[in-house]
Formats: sequence, structure tokens, C-alpha cells
Amino acid sequence: MRAVRFDTPGGPDVLYVGTADMPVAGRGEIVIKVSAAGVNRPDVSQRLGRYPVPPDASPILGLEVAGVVVEVGGGVQAFKRGDRVMALVHGGGYAEFCRADARHVMPMPDGLSFVEAAGFPEVAMTVEFNMVMRAGLSAGETVLIHGGSSGIGTYAIARANSLGATPITTSRGADKAAFCRGMGAAMAIDSSAGEWVDEVMDFTGAAASMSFSTWLAATMPTAIWRAWPWTGAMH
Repeated sequence: MRAVRFDTPGGPDVLYVGTADMPVAGRGEIVIKVSAAGVNRPDVSQRLGRYPVPPDASPILGLEVAGVVVEVGGGVQAFKRGDRVMALVHGGGYAEFCRADARHVMPMPDGLSFVEAAGFPEVAMTVEFNMVMRAGLSAGETVLIHGGSSGIGTYAIARANSLGATPITTSRGADKAAFCRGMGAAMAIDSSAGEWVDEVMDFTGAAASMSFSTWLAATMPTAIWRAWPWTGAMH
């Protein structure tokens, strides 16, 4: 099969269309004929030589795909040949065919194109695992989302609203803050304009309960702990 490959780290120009062995579905797996693949930061880092491939992962780039099921491994009951699906994969997405753990595969909604669906699994599973399953965000709580205008951020805004929670976002720039408000953020802060902690505290009130879910916490620990006098969960 054809696959996007590279032999030495570098910029986008090192990528080329080469060949790779056809994947085979093991037990609990399916093989997808790829119609579209998402592009994520680890793909870029791997191409630059900054992200070592896990020993059990495919050396081919690509962590999320959308396409049609062409092979079903033993023990898989949820999918059959011909199903339109989207999946989070352990590498291998930049190829004509890709193997996926069936537990990480979702049926494609009828309203999505393959290109749209290929950009869904990474953000959806990241937000669902961290904000919903781990932090336990629920109705009536407030969640502070850093990088609100990103793919993960925008999905987190929508998911928080769907749960009946109140999303607050930070992002760099007035345009990004306005974008977050348009996406449904109850409060959108331009963090490049200065201190954002007092704004969050004024908006929520000292008695507020906040479920805090952020992917940029390591870069701003002092501000985060200043904004964390409430009961809640931090992830």
C-alpha cells in the first residue's frame, strides 16, 4: 500500500509517498481504508525528530483517521465491513490502510464528511477523558479552559455547555477571545492583555465550585494556584 514516509528528520519537504506493508487486523482490531487523516502536534514533532516512536506503535505518522472498515478481527462485534468510522490510532494514519483498536473506533455521524470526521477523535477523546471522566465535570460547575480557541479548547467549550456547566476560556489575542465567546464561552479572557486570575475570581465569586481542566498548566503554575481557592478537581 502507499503511505506518507520520511527517512531523515526535517521540514515538510522530507515527506514523500512511499510504500508499506498492508496492516492485518489482530484480535480486537479492525483495518480501515483511510479517506482522511488528522494532523496533530506529535506528527510534526515526530517528523522533526523530537518525538521517539513508542516501540509498539507504527512508524508511519498519523494518530487519527476516518474511512471505511475493510477487515474485522476476532472478537469485534461493534463493526462490520463497509461501516463508515473514525478512529484514534497508534500511528499509521498517513497511509491507504490503517489498523485500529476497535475500542478506539466510533461510527461516523451521517452529517460529517470524512475530512471533518478525521479531526474529531483526538480532541473528543482528550476532552472526554480529562474533563468528563477524570475531573467529573457536571451541571452547575465552572471549568477554566486554557487555549480555548484550539481544537481541544473549542470542543471543551461545547462539551461543557452540553453538560450544563459554565466554560471560561483564556487565549492570546482579542480575536481569539471573541472567537471563544462565539463558540459558547460564558467568559473569554485575552490572556495577552495581562493578569487573568482576578477576572476569573470576580466572575465566579469566592464561593464558586470549579472543575479545572487545562492542558497548559505547567507553563503557568503560580497563576493557576492563585485562581484555585475553591473546592473542585484539577487535571
